[in-house]
Amino acid sequence: MSKITCIIVEDEPLAAKVLIDYIAQVPFLELKGNFKDAILATDFLRSNTVDLIFLDIHLPKLKGMAFLKTLAQPPAVIITTAYHQYAVEGFNLNVTDYLLKPFEFERFLVAVTKVKTNQNDRPSFDKLTEETKTDSKEHLFLSIQKKKVKISFADILYIESQREYVKIVTTRKEYLSKISTHEIESLLPSGLFMRVHRSFIVSIQKIESYTADELEINGVSIPVGRDYRHVLDKL
Repeated sequence: MSKITCIIVEDEPLAAKVLIDYIAQVPFLELKGNFKDAILATDFLRSNTVDLIFLDIHLPKLKGMAFLKTLAQPPAVIITTAYHQYAVEGFNLNVTDYLLKPFEFERFLVAVTKVKTNQNDRPSFDKLTEETKTDSKEHLFLSIQKKKVKISFADILYIESQREYVKIVTTRKEYLSKISTHEIESLLPSGLFMRVHRSFIVSIQKIESYTADELEINGVSIPVGRDYRHVLDKL
């Protein structure tokens, strides 16, 4: 059984200890780190990925909600707090659950089971992406006008979201496919492509120049979203 990796972001030692004890009792959870503030957690997440964050709201240096907004592609999040008034904001940010302190183990188990259920209920294309998203793959097949068209990763310049479609711009031609940006991002090797805006995914090798606000590929200016500026550090 694959485990759900998680971290705790909590400045109260007693509250963190409760979470550590609860996590240890759940076979499908694996704790990867315990951080007393969001800055330390951000540092960890630069080079590590996890499936779940247990996040307190009132943290030193950077508040929990502000930290959550800095994450370009946040994992599942369970808010743990003594303050109920932030629940609406939390759910607007798509948190999985909102635990009011002090909470019992049974309530904790309900929350983490939601994460497990969501993980198991991913659409079938996700299983395909795990097979497709390997270094040995050099292409993908996309539905273009009722045909499956082979597109080489090496030919892709950038991908632009156009509502329910995406436009794939290659060195040869442009394609329009009815697939979400999230879905096609899952099919691309993360070492070759990166999202730089809500609407744009680019080929890293095709970037000719960049600033904090935009980059250029094949003479085309592509905006860099404020929440995605940190990804340029990879360059």
